[in-house]
Amino acid sequence: MAITGTVLAVLAAAIAAFVAGAGSIIGVGKSGSVAAGILSEKPELFGKLLPLQLLPGTQGIYGFLVAFLIWFRFVGQPIDIATGLMVIGAALPVALAGWHSGQWQGSVSVSSMYLVAKEPDSSGRAMMLPAMVETYAILGLLISVLLVFKIPV
Repeated sequence: MAITGTVLAVLAAAIAAFVAGAGSIIGVGKSGSVAAGILSEKPELFGKLLPLQLLPGTQGIYGFLVAFLIWFRFVGQPIDIATGLMVIGAALPVALAGWHSGQWQGSVSVSSMYLVAKEPDSSGRAMMLPAMVETYAILGLLISVLLVFKIPV
């Protein structure tokens, strides 16, 4: 199979979904392991720990959204290699921001879980800490979406 712009667009969609999703997998896995340990001793904290465990999963959703936009905007249309390369470039902000922020958000969520385990009434404050990491995933999503829609078809 020859390398075409469409092949590169498919690759871009895969990069956005896979790389951002991998960051989420690592972050949700880290925080889920800690949550399970805390819940073994304090099962009443489930409702306060679950949101902290879920927060790092949003990066994967953002990567999926960009992959979806790329797929429906470029795949199935004849596009040249230069356009395909631009589509890969558009996928990189969400992919790389998702990869790093998913992992770091998982780490901050773990620390927040320890805070909630010691002081259950501080769950609202504890939620703000990993939410700050989310800001950079959202910025990566925003840049990727803007770039996808600026690429001429």
